[in-house]
Amino acid sequence: MEWFDLTESAKKQIGNLLSNNPGKHAVSLSVRGGGCAGFKYDWGFVDSAEQIQKDDVVQSWEGGRFVVDSTSMLYVAGTKIDWREEVFGSQFEISNPNASGGCGCGESFSV
Repeated sequence: MEWFDLTESAKKQIGNLLSNNPGKHAVSLSVRGGGCAGFKYDWGFVDSAEQIQKDDVVQSWEGGRFVVDSTSMLYVAGTKIDWREEVFGSQFEISNPNASGGCGCGESFSV
């Protein structure tokens, strides 16, 4: 069972991020309190396998690894993550079925 849906373009971008940042073990997504809607997405890197906890959700494929901590999974289970390239910037796009509202920037949400 997959806890979240990473599109092929998101997987490719995660692979690019890891290859451009030698020594990083995975790309991570967590949820933190804050932002204009109450919660915000926090992207980062995992430096080593030892930083991954046994309850964290890990999705691996050739050339990439993505980690979500177990607490954040309460807020992002079922989420679709895509990579969007546009004329004026590119970003991960998160479609979170658990969010009851959000802000205009797409970086924070409420439940």
